[in-house]
Amino acid sequence: MTKADLVEAVAKAAQINKRTAGEAVDATFDGIIKAIKKGKRFQVPGFGTFTVRARKARKGINPQTGDVITIKASRTVGFKPAPDLKREL
Repeated sequence: MTKADLVEAVAKAAQINKRTAGEAVDATFDGIIKAIKKGKRFQVPGFGTFTVRARKARKGINPQTGDVITIKASRTVGFKPAPDLKREL
C-alpha cells in the first residue's frame, strides 16, 4: 500500500475529499514522529509499538572493493506488532 492508497482509503471511509484526507494522514504521521522523538516510544493498541533502537558500531565490508569498513553507531525506529495483529497475519 502506498501513501496515495492510504489517503484514498481514509477519504472513502470518512466520506471526505482526498485533500482533507491527505492532510489528516500527514498530520497523523507528523504526530507519530514527534511522539517517537520526544518519548522514544509510540504505542497504538491493537496495532503495535514504535520504539527508538540503538545500533552499535560494527565492522562491515564494502561490496565494491572488499575492504573492511567501520559502520558508525546509529539510532533507528523499530516496530513490534501487537499480539492481535500478529494473530491475524
